Amino acid sequence: MDRIGVWIDQREANLIKVTDKGVMSKTIYSDIETRIRIAGEKKQFSRFGDQFIVDEKGKENRVNEYTQKFLQKILKEVSSEDQILLFGPSQTKFKLEKLILSRPELAFKLLGTKTADNMTHNQKLAYVRDFYKVE
Repeated sequence: MDRIGVWIDQREANLIKVTDKGVMSKTIYSDIETRIRIAGEKKQFSRFGDQFIVDEKGKENRVNEYTQKFLQKILKEVSSEDQILLFGPSQTKFKLEKLILSRPELAFKLLGTKTADNMTHNQKLAYVRDFYKVE
């Protein structure tokens, strides 16, 4: 039985796979940039002098697009597993949970979504081992 724990935040996802052979880890980095600065811009103003242009909707759309691409990468990795645990500090885990629950072939594999603080790599491994009660 293959089991996986996914620690996820907006910057990266650590996939911790537990098998009969042991524990393996893989990191997937996101391309999400929340602060994009165009040369010549100051604060909220554009580079066109006195004109006031705010591209908040465009920035929000870019972040949403990159988030969806990031979540699809993770979904492709975890779709072959038998049991899935999601945990992490940010709201991204709930977006991934919603995506998993929208697919009937994956929804029954999701065992839980837990809120966890920022952790070291060893703490993440221990968290997944403890959840699945693996020695």
